[in-house]
Amino acid sequence: MAHLIVEGMTKRFGGLVAVNDVSFQVKRGTVCAVIGPNGAGKTTLFNLITGVTPPTSGRVVFDGQALQGLAPEAVARRGMARTFQNIRLFRHLSALENVMVGATAALGRAVPNPLSWPWKMSNQLRGVADQAMAWLDWVGFSNDHQARPHELPYGDQRRLEVARALATRPSLLILDEPTAGMVAQEAHQVIELIHKLRSAGMTVMLIEHNMNVVMKVSDQIVVLDFGQKLADGFPQEVRRDPRVIEAYLGADA
Repeated sequence: MAHLIVEGMTKRFGGLVAVNDVSFQVKRGTVCAVIGPNGAGKTTLFNLITGVTPPTSGRVVFDGQALQGLAPEAVARRGMARTFQNIRLFRHLSALENVMVGATAALGRAVPNPLSWPWKMSNQLRGVADQAMAWLDWVGFSNDHQARPHELPYGDQRRLEVARALATRPSLLILDEPTAGMVAQEAHQVIELIHKLRSAGMTVMLIEHNMNVVMKVSDQIVVLDFGQKLADGFPQEVRRDPRVIEAYLGADA
């Protein structure tokens, strides 16, 4: 069963066509990687799917419901969460408070003033804090829960962002370059985390340039080049596609 359907997605910025008539489907409980050379339109496509950028044409159907015209927060309430290529954490909140924001948002209520949390925590917020602690532990966050984001190593900042996204209780998690800037050991931990997410029944989409990661975690790969879809299929099929080889290595290869 398709969890996500993208149909004819197109985005023009003046005379530039960033995404051109892209269509594909993602099955529930699978991992779909979107790959392609720099400037292929991958992040723009994710922005279109999540409501960050309105499409010029096309539509997105998520869990059987069309998402046209919905703001990002409304898309998130439907059960879609994402992380970003450039980490976007709340700098003045602790790691725990960052995840509490996500957990509180999942309740469908306004987020109380975080500055009042440490000494005016109601029973409900204590429950939210417990949930946030559980998500931090689940993603393998190994640092002080009271540390600010800038005090954390890069790998834990990435895990913190994933924990905050998971705290909103999504059924589809979108990761934009989750291993960017990581050393091999950190990338291996991301592979393990994605396998864990999939085993828990979550649908995962990711943009990733580390092809070792892509081949180890993906059930499906969608390839973009100059905003157009080049290929869509199983990893072993896609890696042998002549068009994909040419896009990455050139015609001579």
